[in-house]
Amino acid sequence: MQKIIYLIIFLTFFLGYSQKEKSSILIPNTKKNLKLTDQETLNWHHKDIIDDTIPGISLEKAYRELIGSKKGKEVIIAVIDTEVDISHKDLKDQIWHNPKEVPDNNIDDDHNGYIDDIHGWNFLGNNKGENVIYTNYEFVRIIREFKTIFKNKTIDDIPDTLKEDFKQYQKAFKALEEKLASNYNRLKRIKNILVEHRQIQKELKEYLSTDSITKEQLLDFRPNDTIVEKHRKKLLYHLDSGFSEKSILGYINQTKGALKLSINLEYKEREIVGDNPNDITDTNYGNNNVSGNLDKLYHGTLVSGVLAAKRNNTIGIDGIINEAKIMALCISANGDELDKDIALAIRYAVDNGAKIINMSSGKQFSINRQWVNKAIEYAAKKDVLFITSAGNNKLNLDEQENNYYPNDNTDLEISNNFLMVGASTYTLDKKLRYYLTNYGKNNVDIFAPGYKIYTTLPNNTYRYSQGTSMATPIVAGVAALIRSHYPNLKAYQIKEILMKSGISYNIDVEMTLKDDTKKMIPFSDLSKSGKIVNAYNALLMAEQVSKGTE
Repeated sequence: MQKIIYLIIFLTFFLGYSQKEKSSILIPNTKKNLKLTDQETLNWHHKDIIDDTIPGISLEKAYRELIGSKKGKEVIIAVIDTEVDISHKDLKDQIWHNPKEVPDNNIDDDHNGYIDDIHGWNFLGNNKGENVIYTNYEFVRIIREFKTIFKNKTIDDIPDTLKEDFKQYQKAFKALEEKLASNYNRLKRIKNILVEHRQIQKELKEYLSTDSITKEQLLDFRPNDTIVEKHRKKLLYHLDSGFSEKSILGYINQTKGALKLSINLEYKEREIVGDNPNDITDTNYGNNNVSGNLDKLYHGTLVSGVLAAKRNNTIGIDGIINEAKIMALCISANGDELDKDIALAIRYAVDNGAKIINMSSGKQFSINRQWVNKAIEYAAKKDVLFITSAGNNKLNLDEQENNYYPNDNTDLEISNNFLMVGASTYTLDKKLRYYLTNYGKNNVDIFAPGYKIYTTLPNNTYRYSQGTSMATPIVAGVAALIRSHYPNLKAYQIKEILMKSGISYNIDVEMTLKDDTKKMIPFSDLSKSGKIVNAYNALLMAEQVSKGTE
C-alpha cells in the first residue's frame, strides 16, 4: 500500500512536471500522537509521513530504498553565517579545504584576493585575527546615515527625490523603538527564567540528595509530591530547550550587548574591520579565522550540523549528506549582516567552487540591496543555488510593508536559483506551521522541518534548536543530495524539483492576525509550492529529469 501511494505521488509530480502546474496529491491526517518519544525527537525531521506518521523529509527512506551504498560526487556548500566550529568531532571531516592554498604562509597562493583562506573567510575581522562580536541592526545604520538630513523634518519638508528614503528613515525609527522595548522585555524574561531555573535545581537537588541532576535522573523518578513533579517537568522542559545556567547567562549577556552596542547609534561596528562599508570595491579586509569566538557566535555550527554532520560515525547526529564539504563564510554576529559582506561572501562562494549557498539569516531593512541582488544574479549565471531562511517574525511577507532581505523579488523575480524557506513542526494539526516562521504565497518558496531540531554546538556538544535557520539547511542538504547524485542537473532544475516534489498536507493551521484574533488557513497557502520538502520524492524526480537531460 505504501509503495502504491508513493508511486501515485511520483507519477503525479513527474507527469505534471512544468513551471505552471502543481501536484494536487494531499497526504491525509494521521492519528500519530503529537508527543514524540525522546528517540524520535532526536531525528524526527528524517522520518517519513507514511512509514512513521511523522511529517519529516523521508531521508531515512531515501537512503534505505534509493541511495543505499551508492557514492555521490562531492558538493561544496557555502555556509554564509557566523563562525563555525571546524574542529567539532561531527564536523571536522566535512569542512572544505582550499586545495590551491598553502596554510599559514601569509601568501595568497591561489590569487583570489584572500590570504590563507584554507576553510573560507571571515568578513568581520582584520589581519590581526580580531573578529567582530556585535554589529548594528540595519535600521540603526539607516538612522545614522540620514539623521543629519531628516532630523526634525516632516514629509512636507522633503524633496520628492528623497521621500522614499525619508519613509525608510521613519520606519527605521519605529523599528528602533520596538527593538529597544522587546530587548528590555527579553532581558526581564530571561532573568526570571534564571531565577526559576536556579530555584528548581536547588529544590530538586535537596529532594534527590545529590549535587548534580542529569536528564536520565529526571526521567527515572516519579515523585508523589505534586510540587516536585511540577519542578521535574519544568526542568526537563528547560533541558530539552537547551537551557542551562551557562546558556541562560549567555542569553542575558547577549541581550545586554545588543542594548549596549547593536542598538547604539554611536557604536563603530567596523572599527575592528577597518574597511569602508559603503564601498563595494573596498575588499581588502577580513581574515581566515572562521572559529574565533565560538562561545558567543555558535549559529553557524548549529546550521552546519543539520546540513552535514558526519553520517554513520556512531557519534552525535547524522546530517543530510556525507558528500558535502562546508565552506565557512562568516558575515553574521549579534546584530544584522551588512549588505556588502553578504554580496562579497556570495561572490567568494561562487568563485571558489561552491555549488550551493546556505544563508540562514535575514533582515527587514536593506541599505544596499542592489549589491546583494547582483551577487545572486551572478550565482545564477554560474549555476549556483542560493537558499535562505524566511525569518522568524510571524510576518506575511506578501504584505507590502513586511520586507525581508535577501529576497529575489523586485517587481519580478531577479533569478531562477533562489529559494526562501519557512519552518514546519512535527504536529499534524493546526500547529504544523512553526509559530514564529514568516510565510507568504508569493515570497516564501517551500517549508521544511524547523522545530526542535537536534544539532551540533561548539566544543563537541549538541542541543535542540528551532526556526527557519534550521529549516534552510535541511532544504540545502536535500539540494546537495540531488547535486551529488545527479551532477548534470542545473541549479534551476534542482529548485523546481524541490518545489514540485515536496508533500502537501491537507491541514488548516492557526494564524494570529494583527488584531490578535485567530484565523485558520490551509497550510498549502503559506508558500509558493504549498509543500514541505521531501528527499525521497526529490530523488525520484531527479532520476527522471536527469535521464531527460542526457
